[in-house]
Amino acid sequence: MLVAMFVRYYLELPLPPGRVEQALLGSPEWLSELAGEAQRRGDVLLAEVGVGPLGARLGRRVAVRVGEPMTFPSMTSLPLSWEPVGLEGLFPRLDADLEIGQLGEDRTQLAISARYRPPLGVVGQAIDRVLVHRVAEATVKDFLDRVGQAITAQAAVRGSGAAAGYPGTP
Repeated sequence: MLVAMFVRYYLELPLPPGRVEQALLGSPEWLSELAGEAQRRGDVLLAEVGVGPLGARLGRRVAVRVGEPMTFPSMTSLPLSWEPVGLEGLFPRLDADLEIGQLGEDRTQLAISARYRPPLGVVGQAIDRVLVHRVAEATVKDFLDRVGQAITAQAAVRGSGAAAGYPGTP
């Protein structure tokens, strides 16, 4: 029986939840670029552990699709899927939720809960359990760290009176 793997990571941002929500929901297309950067780092890690057809030289792209946000009393959730382009049979599709939760008036928890099924059946599941799952965790962490840094940097630019908007906006 093949099982789904689960990855969760979170960080705290020194920003009000409304600002974080505005950054993510206003124009989420910029998430694809950050996912690609995180994926390249994951490819380097795969190469270092000897997994993958060409490791870091693969240069694979990912497609990120963002769904409709769901608002709950305690958080806002933005569903997304992260899928390799052209190598669907060798690498898994990741389904995730970016979650924005209030930790106070000026502090927000930004979290990601992600799920994937290792490719290549039982063999892929065994390899994932031993090694690749840690690479998936590192890649998801790298992605969320990049998202948090982008949102924080844009908030600082906005706070300084500059005309720039949040990531992905003019």
